[in-house]
Amino acid sequence: MRSEPSPSGGARPPAVAGAFYPRDPAALRDEVARLLAEVASHGTARPKALVVPHAGYVYSGPVAATAYARLLAPGPRVERVVLLGPAHFVALPGLALPEAGAFVTPLGAVPIDADGAARALALPQVTRSALAHQREHSLEVQLPFLQAVLGPFSLVPLVVGHASPDDVAGVLRALWGGDETLVVVSTDLSHFLPYDEARELDERTAGQVLALDVAGLGPEQACGRAPLRGLMVEAARRGLSIDLLDLRSSGDTAGGRDEVVGYGAFALSEPRPDARGKGNGHGPAAGGDPATPEPPGEASHRHRAAVVTGLARAAIASLFGAPAPHRPEGEAWLDAPRACFVSLHEGGALRGCIGALEARASLFDELCRCARAAATEDPRFDPVSAEELAGLEVEVSVLSPLEPVPAEDEAEALARIRPGLDGLLLAAAGRRATFIPAMWEQLPDPADFLSHLRQKAGLPDRWLPGTRLWRFTAERYQEARP
Repeated sequence: MRSEPSPSGGARPPAVAGAFYPRDPAALRDEVARLLAEVASHGTARPKALVVPHAGYVYSGPVAATAYARLLAPGPRVERVVLLGPAHFVALPGLALPEAGAFVTPLGAVPIDADGAARALALPQVTRSALAHQREHSLEVQLPFLQAVLGPFSLVPLVVGHASPDDVAGVLRALWGGDETLVVVSTDLSHFLPYDEARELDERTAGQVLALDVAGLGPEQACGRAPLRGLMVEAARRGLSIDLLDLRSSGDTAGGRDEVVGYGAFALSEPRPDARGKGNGHGPAAGGDPATPEPPGEASHRHRAAVVTGLARAAIASLFGAPAPHRPEGEAWLDAPRACFVSLHEGGALRGCIGALEARASLFDELCRCARAAATEDPRFDPVSAEELAGLEVEVSVLSPLEPVPAEDEAEALARIRPGLDGLLLAAAGRRATFIPAMWEQLPDPADFLSHLRQKAGLPDRWLPGTRLWRFTAERYQEARP
């Protein structure tokens, strides 16, 4: 899918290097690597499309990184990026490609995809304009992130001016491709509102994006409204799921709060061929088996509890010479990538708990790995002995994806978290810690829950500037004991 630079021109040089991001290549690589390293989750599979902000990295870089980290998840190699952003400096009808054959950043040149450019130019709403691209930062600032996470790729860069959602969707349809093609829409959200007003408006915008509410999205809500609405039209047509990854403003990252700019990050994914359910961003019901009808709720839960706790117990027993567990026949739900925790109790007291917040393999493999680790690697306890195994109580929690919890301070965090339901990941000052939802049984008071979570992370017992929260839910399966 990679192409040689278009014969239509030379290279478009960087316009905002040294202003929006570092000009020095080594400093730029370090900055992008640092931003990506601070992201809590890479997800379980590469998305088809991303929505990312485009301000200077000090302001929007942390939010953009939450989207680009998704490209580090397992998946086919991306060879072509279709990149759309708003025209900030030129009154432009329709969409415009550059006249250059490559885009240059301090990290190197990215060739224009000749085949993609030709497909786009065959549409009446697409022209070429060197002027529209000359100073435009909305596309340029995305390239160092893409270069860092993708390696070599070709580019179809489109500045979007006065274009209808259908005009933009038509271009996306022509360039959609398969797994080799990634779509990126560049947009900031609200502009220059007081912090609280911006957050309220941005939360409404995020809700409309998640609902694919094209008509409801006003011009004051996103500077890249035109490309964003086009992506929403095409996402609805193709049945894409959409997830909110991050929602903050410059008041949360590096600026004051009198006038802020809002930033959001979203990932859009195509439905799997075997998916049965449709919904807003979450596909089939969690843990659902796409190959067989779901039995009644209680019976299904008891069945799955017996399966996962039995596998966890067998995985631990294999440490002491028993056969390794085998994947059961007819349980296709164990093949889906899911994150989980395995907890061990002895006489009602915790004896070990290990898990992961994002899946790196199938639920079967994650379950076996976490069970063995809970028995031998929890630093709070000595390894479980063979003699103890019969007396252990096994519990498995299968997790939903992480969801950001916007909170300016502890009071707002306490108002947003859902006691008894939410597991929490807390990150601050380079440290992080997690409590699964089952911890509410030991710490039912929300303030205590946060306090002990900070203690687990080795943090002071107060809300530090820059504290971030994510929540997740869990399907909880307990072992049936005689």
